[in-house]
Amino acid sequence: MKYPNLEKLVDIIAVLRSENGCPWDREQTHKSLRPNMLEEAYEAVDAIDDGDISNLKEELGDVLLQVVLHSQIAKDNGEFDIEDVAQELSEKLIHRHPHVFGSAHVESSDDVVTNWDKLKKEEKTYRKSILDGIPKAQSALMSAQKISKKVVKVGFEWENVESLKECIQSEYKEFEEAVKIGDKDKMEDEMGDIFFATVNLARWYKIDAEQALITANNKFIKRFQKMEELKTKPFEDYTFEEFNELWKQAKLKINEEK
Repeated sequence: MKYPNLEKLVDIIAVLRSENGCPWDREQTHKSLRPNMLEEAYEAVDAIDDGDISNLKEELGDVLLQVVLHSQIAKDNGEFDIEDVAQELSEKLIHRHPHVFGSAHVESSDDVVTNWDKLKKEEKTYRKSILDGIPKAQSALMSAQKISKKVVKVGFEWENVESLKECIQSEYKEFEEAVKIGDKDKMEDEMGDIFFATVNLARWYKIDAEQALITANNKFIKRFQKMEELKTKPFEDYTFEEFNELWKQAKLKINEEK
């Protein structure tokens, strides 16, 4: 056996799902495990962001558990098994890398992406729209980014970055107009347009919008936690001006600690 531990894992999951196995594992379905799949994937991403290699090994194991468990559930239902999953993935990788496994020639990673998209389109002939296949479960920000990238590939793009910036400013003005009349539904609609246009601005500059927001969230958390360390009275007693000053102090303190 080339990968004895992998085969051992598959066997363990089969036992857990067997008649004399674990009641919890036997009760699971693809749908019941959906939250687990998302949670384990996010925890693996956290380990990557933290640069924690030891934890990443553990979290990847948890992600692998989900893959093997879903495959065993499918096998029990007479649908497919882990071998079918591996076979389909192997065939897809070979087909989408003709420059490695075939005679195709590429000059750069951009060529690889272009070929990948072309071959993927050939495989997904059942899709009628270029926007078909965007995962519904992913975050709205990631979906906006995916939608933007897909339509740009067929030429649906702003003439230049200045026109894109003007679009964002226009959307903001429309939001302000909705605020003035107190139309909550219109405000939500226009705020969505601001977000979508801003995601396009990030894409224009080759910035990953999801990662940019994650970085901003983490930065805010770090600064606010520093404010909690520096405060001299309950937050409820702070005025806006005092909050602003405390924020500046926290920012300065963090920079000094770097």
